Amino acid sequence: MPPSLIRPVRLAGRLLLALAAIAGLVVLFLALIVLTDGAGSGLPAWSATLGIATAAALWWGRRRTWPARLVPFLPVVVAAALTASVCVPTAPTARRYPPDLPFVATQHWSLATGSRVAVYHYPPANAGTRHPVPFVYLNGGPVRGISVLDHRFLQLLARQGYDVYAYEQAGGGRSDLLPMGQYTISRSVRDLGAFVDRLGKGRVDILGFSAGGGVLTRALADPRVAARLHRAIIAEPGPMDGPTAHITGHKGRESARGLAPAMTGPRSTRIPRYATAFGLMRLGLLTPDTGLIGQAEGDNAFTAADLGSDTASSYCARDAHRIPVEDTAQNFSFSAAASLHIQQTIKDSPSIAPQLRNSRTPAMLMIAECSSQVRQWATAALADDPAIRRTQYMPGVGHHMWNGLDDNNNRAAAVVTAFLQDKPAPLPNHPTRGEIPAFLRDHE
Repeated sequence: MPPSLIRPVRLAGRLLLALAAIAGLVVLFLALIVLTDGAGSGLPAWSATLGIATAAALWWGRRRTWPARLVPFLPVVVAAALTASVCVPTAPTARRYPPDLPFVATQHWSLATGSRVAVYHYPPANAGTRHPVPFVYLNGGPVRGISVLDHRFLQLLARQGYDVYAYEQAGGGRSDLLPMGQYTISRSVRDLGAFVDRLGKGRVDILGFSAGGGVLTRALADPRVAARLHRAIIAEPGPMDGPTAHITGHKGRESARGLAPAMTGPRSTRIPRYATAFGLMRLGLLTPDTGLIGQAEGDNAFTAADLGSDTASSYCARDAHRIPVEDTAQNFSFSAAASLHIQQTIKDSPSIAPQLRNSRTPAMLMIAECSSQVRQWATAALADDPAIRRTQYMPGVGHHMWNGLDDNNNRAAAVVTAFLQDKPAPLPNHPTRGEIPAFLRDHE
């Protein structure tokens, strides 16, 4: 090798060695984060990594002259700075709840279960047509605030004479947080029953959407809660139990996932602390009650842009370039940790099919053409609940069926109100129980 190249090659080799050392220390730090479940905001893992790195640097430079002994410490300093950013909160560590919405009052109800939930009431605005049975909306998430887009749909129902109530499930939106271990699917069902009791207006009609549809399905299998329900609408439900949650089936027609422009706005997942915490939680390497970030801090940090392509998956491919803004930055709220904890309790739960087969509450199932949900989550409920009287397959819409585009809100409202008033369905009853095999086979 020419002498002129020896020095650059040596420098390149040393640089690569330094980069490898930095990468190795970062991997060690992450491994310790996982092993300690992020205890102490990650500081024990950081201290242990720094200690090991310092000892290694001292050993590496033990035979060098004094100035040269400092060289092995350069990767240590860089790695210490990088990993320290994971240990320092940049979002408030005490929960900051969204401000009240300008168009509806926020009430706070304490339920018999111990949950304190945010409640919204839209009285019937049509004096000529008032329906006597209260209407309750149970949103998805599972632990998420009710979006402005959903509020507009509820206002539409109120204008048609319905006395509309909605509440954000414990930990979501403006509702109070629970200890992480109390976020369970059974608690969600008990909260629903306690909410209807607190409402104090007898049996209610209820629409459960997405994860809320999963809660409603389980409520129909619980005679104590089902006795409080007049009619039930299960819209685009999540899995109802462990066996259903472990099904790996197909979804609906093509959604806008991967086709829509990337969401704009700040992302907590671009900050090392929250990217690490949420990423490791999603991979199952950190528990939802990890000591790395507290529940309140995680809720404060998470933004709508962090959902990424999940939002696009709620719309049809044809709508990829006109997806509406679902919420305002001030109103948006999502608890990733609490939602993961509830989802895990669903996966761990036994089958509710035997109990659901005893259901007598009149019910309707709504399925979207471009659904992002596994089809068997909906068809399992249809197969096992004998009280589902009709299924409405909603053409031209994705998972978020009332989305403000075209006449989608009015079409969804027509399906809902026809069932609640026991009128003929606007759409064919499809799929029926007998059509489930063909429905799944044809990938509808």
